[in-house]
Amino acid sequence: MKATEIRELSINDLRERIETEKANLVHLRMNHAISPLDDLSQIKKAKTNIARMITILSQMENKKDN
Repeated sequence: MKATEIRELSINDLRERIETEKANLVHLRMNHAISPLDDLSQIKKAKTNIARMITILSQMENKKDN
């Protein structure tokens, strides 16, 4: 997900999306432990997306507080 797409989401939607992505990451890791994934970059991309969403969420919350 691109940063512009993430910024269009509401704070509650963003929180739900973060939880969904975290669950997806756990699922990817479990699948990789059972049988190696064809594309290991999926795990890295998922972690990067989660970090991006958390960063934008904190920016939105700080902006709301000010």
